[in-house]
Parts: sequence; structure tokens; C-alpha cells
Amino acid sequence: MVDPVASTPIQGGPILEAKGLHAAYGQVRVLHGIDFVVNTGGVTALLGANGAGKTTTLRAICGMVRSTGDLMYDGKRINNLPTEAIAAMRVGHVPDGRGTFMELSVEENLRLGGYTRKDSIEPDLERMFTYFPKLKDRFRQQAGTLSGGEQQMLAIARALMIKPRLLLLDEPSFGLAPLIVREIFGIMKQIIATERTSILLVEQNASLALSVADMAYLLETGKIVMSGPAAEIRQDESVRRAYLGY
Repeated sequence: MVDPVASTPIQGGPILEAKGLHAAYGQVRVLHGIDFVVNTGGVTALLGANGAGKTTTLRAICGMVRSTGDLMYDGKRINNLPTEAIAAMRVGHVPDGRGTFMELSVEENLRLGGYTRKDSIEPDLERMFTYFPKLKDRFRQQAGTLSGGEQQMLAIARALMIKPRLLLLDEPSFGLAPLIVREIFGIMKQIIATERTSILLVEQNASLALSVADMAYLLETGKIVMSGPAAEIRQDESVRRAYLGY
């Protein structure tokens, strides 16, 4: 068994650190004092079953749900800041359900992704097309007419348009065919290799998540029950039985 409070190997130091993070919806408590770290340039996977609190964790980071405890981003406490203020700090969020603006075109969605920037976004539009060439073919097309996989690609590309220092990905494989999932995770590996972006990945497909992550945390009913290097988590017998199916 991996130590639940195992220390995270330092890559570039923590860009995001939670200590004793609690979150609730009204009177319903979801997170019960969790601790985790996302290192600069690292990929951290947050694993767990439905209802474990994974999406709530991302929403707490984005200021979409009230939280207590310490939530530090780049050395600054961000608990309960307005969502737009956190986005302006270059925190990108791809929510569950993708969150594309269905009535707008692919181009309009991408331009909205860069709305907080003061510099030209044109070079980054072209950069997105190197990752997602299908979006170039659909540039003028209404987002609501895209396939599910194309909508997920658009959601990731839109989040990348702010040049995020931290990217939060919530279930990028959800509802997609296996071939499309492999394609999207292949693109994500390219992004991880070339972008200077730290990633917190929430994903029910534990095998996929652990294939791209360097650190992993297992969340059960709002509590961290296991943490450590992704390679070690992948080899843990209880994780293999419960989440990896072998």
C-alpha cells in the first residue's frame, strides 16, 4: 500500500497546493480536509469513483464553490476569489460536460478563450490547429454541430488559449468512443511535452490518467486515501482491482 501522505517529488516546486481543503454545497459537505500538490510542469491525476469529490475539488480551485482551508496558487491564497479573477491568473478549466458555447462557432469559442489576454491571440489560433487539425476544418462551424470528440477538442483548445500556467481537466474521456479517447489522450501527451503547463487531471479512466500523470491521489468520499508517484499507484494491488480491472 502506498502511503496516503506520501510526499510529492519536487519538479519545479508547487504551483498549486491544498492543505486542509474543505468544500460544501450549502449544508452538504463534500471535501473533508484534503491535502494535495500540483508541481510546476507536472501532471497530477485525481482518481476516484462518482461522488468522491473530484469535480468539487476543481470547482473549489476555480471559485465555483465555497471552500475553507488553504488553497495556494503560485504562493497566493485563492480560496473563494471570483472565478474570473482566477481565470485572469492563467488557470484554465475544462469542465465536465465540456462547457462549449454551442450556439457560437469554433472560432468564436476559441477567441472567447483568450478574452483575458492583452496580446495578440492570432499565433495561438494557429498553434491550436497544429494540435487539433479537425478544428481548422470546422473553424466557421457552429460548436453545437460538432461531434462529441470534436467538442472535447474545442473545450481543451479554448482553455489553452489563455496560455494557462495551470490547466484543470475534468473527465476529458467521458462519453467518448475508445478510438476518440485514444486520439485525445495522444494529443494531450503532445501538449504535455510542448506546453509549459501544469495539469490537474480528474479522470475515471484510471489507466489512462496514470499513463500521462507523474503523481496521483485517490479520493474516496471527500478524503484522500492514497497518494504517490503514478507508477507506484498503478502497481498497487488494491488500485488495480478496483480501478484498473486486472
